[in-house]
Amino acid sequence: MSKQRTIRRQMELKGHGLFTSEPVHLRFRPAPPDTGRVFVRLDGDREVRIPAHVAVVAKRMRRTSLRNGTFSIETTEHCLAAVTGLGIDNIEIELDANELPGVDGSCMPYVRLLEEAGIQTQDAERNILRVTEPVVVQEGDTMMAALPSEGDDLTVMYDLDYGADSVIPRQLYSVTLTPEAFVREIAPARTFLTEAEATEFRARGLGKHLTHQDILVFGPAGPIDNQARFPNEPVRHKILDLLGDLSLVGRPIAGRIVAARSGHSLNHAMARKLLAMADRQEKAARVASEAAMDIRQISRILPHRYPFLLVDRVVQIDGDRRAVGIKNVTYNELFFQGHYPGQPIMPGVLIVEAMAQLSGILLSQKLEHTGKLAVLLSMDKVKMRRPVVPGDQLVLVAETIRVKSRTGHVKCEALVGDKLACEAEIKFMLVDSEPV
Repeated sequence: MSKQRTIRRQMELKGHGLFTSEPVHLRFRPAPPDTGRVFVRLDGDREVRIPAHVAVVAKRMRRTSLRNGTFSIETTEHCLAAVTGLGIDNIEIELDANELPGVDGSCMPYVRLLEEAGIQTQDAERNILRVTEPVVVQEGDTMMAALPSEGDDLTVMYDLDYGADSVIPRQLYSVTLTPEAFVREIAPARTFLTEAEATEFRARGLGKHLTHQDILVFGPAGPIDNQARFPNEPVRHKILDLLGDLSLVGRPIAGRIVAARSGHSLNHAMARKLLAMADRQEKAARVASEAAMDIRQISRILPHRYPFLLVDRVVQIDGDRRAVGIKNVTYNELFFQGHYPGQPIMPGVLIVEAMAQLSGILLSQKLEHTGKLAVLLSMDKVKMRRPVVPGDQLVLVAETIRVKSRTGHVKCEALVGDKLACEAEIKFMLVDSEPV
């Protein structure tokens, strides 16, 4: 599923809004790559498009609403959960009212309709949002955390706990999402209320068309005039809602989600934080890519030349804080003629020199040091950890400890793979470079 997907043909569904009870006619339509999920209101004097994105969420109680100007789409979470659970990236969802069909309170009718439409792969890569660092959101006694994991799967664990006095007992459930697991374990789970909440909703004129057979209403003895599809149907439905809400990041998510008593508001807060995390990482990657240097650019900064230029490429520079470079070690290196002919080992002083050269490049990034040359002043805490031999690739890392107008202090490492070969702290004097 590394490629984007859409549906093969359009499908239609009629029903009533879960909250408004208003009749609504919905149509699923295929969409081109990179369209995303887009709702289209057709009941006004013009077509109004509303992207399924957290940036357009409107504040509502107990549901997710999206807004474009005066037009809104209410209760989007069940439909979006179906689209997300089946791995559909691009789709247009047309409707002639402001609330989606509530169907049976689950998203299974949507799933069956989308499966009947057929799902096709598109010629475009999916842009996966990978959780690479812990992200936590909290509101009162509710909490949600997103954690890194290996692979492209999304795992969700939900702890539903309304307290010892609730008619709904505590329920804990975890699932790793695949289309098959979603259809089997999550999609059939229906929305639910306690008897007291249902009475309050009726008094406010909401869900007027609903009966106890249309929605799970829990009394002291369990569902009233209805049967649960799972012993823990409420917690499964909370995961369904969470998936629909987190789909508002607009990209598939890879990672682990742990939630305790979260609702729509907290789900939306997590979606915003995940997008902020991804935005920071993508900006850093762009900066690193733009800052990478080949040997020609390195030669413009360092005065060293053959056979003493020991940095082949700079692959990352984070301002004047950190740099990563590469030195490819080959048997053709001049120093291997005498060190040692029978057992070639790269001299430790040259490994330190390579780290020092990368440090000079790093220090040159600070504006006030442009045009200045980093001259070795002292070395401390130098340790050789393992030999470096022909065929190794030295990954050089330099991080600034302190930089002043005339001096620089840098911590350096040289690695082969994930093994440390050498480390040192190097101090430099920054002097004006003489023109060549």
